[in-house]
Amino acid sequence: MHKKRIRNRIIWSVVAILIVIAGWFSFGPTSNTTKDQKEVVVGVVGQTKQDAEIWKSVAETAKEDYGIKIKIKNFTDYNQPNKALQNGDIDLNAFQHYTFLNAWNKANHGSLVAIGNTYIAPIRLYSKKYKDIKDLPQGATIAVPNDASNESRALYVLKNAGLIKLRKGVKLATVADITSNPKGLKIKEVSAEQTARVIDDVDASIVNNTYAVPAKLGDKQTIYIEPLNKDSEQWINIIVANKKDKNNRVYKELVKAYQTEKTKKLSDKLYGKTEIAAWGLKLK
Repeated sequence: MHKKRIRNRIIWSVVAILIVIAGWFSFGPTSNTTKDQKEVVVGVVGQTKQDAEIWKSVAETAKEDYGIKIKIKNFTDYNQPNKALQNGDIDLNAFQHYTFLNAWNKANHGSLVAIGNTYIAPIRLYSKKYKDIKDLPQGATIAVPNDASNESRALYVLKNAGLIKLRKGVKLATVADITSNPKGLKIKEVSAEQTARVIDDVDASIVNNTYAVPAKLGDKQTIYIEPLNKDSEQWINIIVANKKDKNNRVYKELVKAYQTEKTKKLSDKLYGKTEIAAWGLKLK
């Protein structure tokens, strides 16, 4: 009987040890690993107060619904976030459209991919000298961004405005693709962040929203708005990841946290018609 009690004690001691070990693997290392995996650093450019408010809302949804902690890293220009993403300094970025991404990948032998649409922000032609696009004089100087994708977009804006014609079938247009320029417009190529700053020195300037908002350019200075049509799909803004992470579950959940009715309503409140939710957007 005594031997039986000893044997039972040994058995229960072994069971207890196994339970402790199982508990350690269940709640110890795994918990820390999950925590590490659930913090996501997202790179953005020139974040405005409105952008910060939207990402704060997205971060709240991500934390509440998916347990994801979003950390925003703000860059000053368009050349930085893709390099940072490719180098692993950030996990995702959200500042560019499809054409910019494609051009950057081609120029830098990159392998970054879009994992979700965010919004489309129709860019505008602004002027402090003229109230209507029809008032632009012969030989007017128009400032446009000088990076390949945004310059192409600016030229398509001028094309849709009826000011120029572009060679048919060209995806990434340059000034060399202008086939008709009846007003003899002079295209002044400057860095994207300079397009708002040079507006006093030119007749009109095409400025991305990233730089138009802080420069306080709005309806009063607007003489033309980019239309949403079949040309527009390439200008939809996106959340971007490294190719190896395109199916990452946490990153997909972050996209879901962004693409909500809550985000759409907040964007409408903060931006009105200057930014339009692009998930599920149908373009004609």
